[in-house]
Amino acid sequence: MTEKFKENLKEHDLKALNNICEECEKEDKSVKENLILSGFKICSSCRVSKTVFPV
Repeated sequence: MTEKFKENLKEHDLKALNNICEECEKEDKSVKENLILSGFKICSSCRVSKTVFPV
């Protein structure tokens, strides 16, 4: 039972770690880097725009 749960958890985690930005919906390699550094799944251009124009 726990092995099935672990397999499902791994699949879910891998799907969550895609390189698609939550703001602009574009794929960028900086999304994973920003997720590790800041905890947000956003690309570098969206990160800069949110820093300059916080809303």
